Amino acid sequence: QRARRTTSAACPMRAFAFRTHSGAPVTHRAAHKMGAGSSRGSVAARASSVPEGLSDGCKGAPVPEGVKLPIVCGEEVMAPKKHGTTDTPVQQNLRWGCEWKTADKICSFNRHYAEFAGYWATTNFLNEVDRDGETTYYDSVTGKPLFIAPRGRTMEAFLKESKSHGWPSFRDEEVVWENVRCLANGEAVSTAGTHLGHNLPDKSGNRYCINLVSVAGRPV
Repeated sequence: QRARRTTSAACPMRAFAFRTHSGAPVTHRAAHKMGAGSSRGSVAARASSVPEGLSDGCKGAPVPEGVKLPIVCGEEVMAPKKHGTTDTPVQQNLRWGCEWKTADKICSFNRHYAEFAGYWATTNFLNEVDRDGETTYYDSVTGKPLFIAPRGRTMEAFLKESKSHGWPSFRDEEVVWENVRCLANGEAVSTAGTHLGHNLPDKSGNRYCINLVSVAGRPV
């Protein structure tokens, strides 16, 4: 049975991943749960449940009834299609040097796992992103716009928040709602079936914690 992390809505993805001697990734939080009394066998069992090259994901915050945002969709959006949950694979030439194999796993064959915390900062993103204006983030599968940031805050604030959580973090006003939805359990997806990440609200409101590989597409 695949191990899932039980998390709070406050900071469920504020974790970093490392690898066991076997090379399998384990998150910091999962390792902490294992504790000093856990056997090496239990460590290996947890590690083996995570797909190679990914980190254990998070459990998004359930969306309360009656809220205006996020816009909620049903499971039909993520129904099986020609290529996992999408009709086609991710684009070949992703922005910021994002790895194609990792992107395709996360976007089209995944509902839970994530890129490693801090992965986005290891790409060319910080060197190439516009520091003075808005940047549009496109679906890595379809090339449709999903987020435009920063909006309602400075680029410095956007980067600070993203760095503190380990993943690019967007707010309601930065979402292109024509192309983005959330499931009732907090999973953030595109209307084309691309897995994006999760909604993890904090005291400032909804916070969409998004894999960079999911929004590294080029406009079409």
